[in-house]
Amino acid sequence: MDRPLLGRVSAVSRGCCSYSTLKAWLPILSWLPRYKLRWLQMDVLAGLTVGLTTVPQALAYAEVAGLPVQYGLYSAFMGGFIYTLLGTSKDVTLGPTAIMSLLCFSVVGGQPHRAVLLSLLCGLIQAVMALLRLGFLLDFISFPVIKGFTCAAAVTIGFGQVKNILGLKDVPQEFFLEVYYTFYKIPEARIGDVVLGVLCLALLVMLLSMKTRLGSDDDPSSTCTRVARKLVWTVATMRNALVVVIASCIAFSWDAYGHHVFTITGKTSQGLPPFRPPPTSDTTANGTVVSFGEIVEGFGGGLAVIPFMGLLESIAIAKAFASQNDYRIDANQELLAIGVTNIMGSFVSAYPVTGSFGRTAVNSQTGVCTPAGGIVTSVIVLLSLAFLMPAFYYIPKTSLAAVIICAVAPMVDYHVVANMWRIRKLDLLPFTVTFLMSFWQVQYGIIGGVAVSGALLLYTIARPQIKVSDHGVLVMQLGSGLSFPATEYLSHIIHTQALQVSPPRSVVLDCHHVSIIDYSVITELRDLLRQFKLREVRLVFSRLQPSVLDVLLAADLQDLRYTDSVEAALQKAYATSSATDTRTVQSRAGEEMFDAGQRQHGNSTDQ
Repeated sequence: MDRPLLGRVSAVSRGCCSYSTLKAWLPILSWLPRYKLRWLQMDVLAGLTVGLTTVPQALAYAEVAGLPVQYGLYSAFMGGFIYTLLGTSKDVTLGPTAIMSLLCFSVVGGQPHRAVLLSLLCGLIQAVMALLRLGFLLDFISFPVIKGFTCAAAVTIGFGQVKNILGLKDVPQEFFLEVYYTFYKIPEARIGDVVLGVLCLALLVMLLSMKTRLGSDDDPSSTCTRVARKLVWTVATMRNALVVVIASCIAFSWDAYGHHVFTITGKTSQGLPPFRPPPTSDTTANGTVVSFGEIVEGFGGGLAVIPFMGLLESIAIAKAFASQNDYRIDANQELLAIGVTNIMGSFVSAYPVTGSFGRTAVNSQTGVCTPAGGIVTSVIVLLSLAFLMPAFYYIPKTSLAAVIICAVAPMVDYHVVANMWRIRKLDLLPFTVTFLMSFWQVQYGIIGGVAVSGALLLYTIARPQIKVSDHGVLVMQLGSGLSFPATEYLSHIIHTQALQVSPPRSVVLDCHHVSIIDYSVITELRDLLRQFKLREVRLVFSRLQPSVLDVLLAADLQDLRYTDSVEAALQKAYATSSATDTRTVQSRAGEEMFDAGQRQHGNSTDQ
């Protein structure tokens, strides 16, 4: 099958209104003129498959966000339309996810109006970041922080659904209290919910296991075997929808005979959401009006964490599937696509969304060719909102809980702990801080992990690796760039090993790996050169990068000596060291002769 070109065309300087620039901002123009009928068939198939996965997951993730289930569907359709226009990955699907739902709940506490306003503000932040080309800021969130957060989020989300599996009510949402009261209220568990929840979990695990054990379609086998394999794959891929439908039928049949043994979703708003601006104020239960400023103040650090995590999750997914399927994405364009999706989503009562790894994997495995598959997925969600909302009344909460638990279970990646222990144990520190603090407050976990990672990064900058070797002259090889936090450390090493010893020693600074130097370092080097001159030894620079040499020459340092190689620098330093050693020997000989004369004079006086 032909692979459509989805890479962003670079906007060259032909004017802001050139066709090339327009294609840079609207990637759909890169692939739509070459769209083929074969692509349409695969896109429709992928869109249908992903749509059947999206509907039950959206309903379940709304529960995680503490919102009515219809808000999950409100959040699931705008991404397909916007990403088709602005996205640069053929595989990514935007919509509600477990992590974003958890973050949303931690900030808005299940208040729908504030969740919608949060979507608008997150979208504005993300879009501004895209326009200002600030995507590089995401690079400061390290892999251990991401893994610590996702593992903690998976545990929090998964355990949070245990109460729905057990049919418990009035369980606090704060994690530690939730753990305590879940075990405390186990005697109140509803047998119907427990049995149905366990059966749903077992069916989901069985179907997933069958899917993972399927062989490749390329294996030589009979037509019947290939058809059977394809049928099993289709059923397993749509397992979430299948389980929810079966559970709903069971709940409906029991309810029809007057046996209310399951906790069901209950009444939901029917029809499409109205298209209107998001609310800029809110009213509490007692009638108090909360202003826009007070709402934003209440969001606190979540207003920074949620946009960043949304971007990070989506771009990581896009990069992974771009590498797998051999095409490239544009990170800043992805920021714009997510930002515009959240902005427009807020007009249809959506809460913040991002890329979904599970649905993106389904999209890719089904053979999607372009982002147009997202349009089909969005249409299915809209049809569900328009016609199927009455049927959602009978969806058991225990079945949605089973869907969520199976979705987040793979996020608990315990192998990464063993890998970090084997490769670099220090990386376990930000991982552990993020993991543990996320159980207190999710956003604090991320902020704490980033702070620890930043401290470790700053420490490596302030304490660069300096390899010291003795060739008669000290050779100090700098392992990285020199910036102002490292000046005191470098000065301390040089003073203790060269200037404060007796006799003082010349030093060769091997700067081959130094690519950056700043004014603070220049000031310190000027003082060091003066100290070396006072002690009649030399500080010689070798293998300077052109950019670093330009800075040193522009600083007009006195007694600056530099060479192209360490060997040449050693020769320069040897000459000074030999002269210094000769003067030192002569000085010591003179002192000895003076002492001998003094002793002889003293003896003659005694006589």
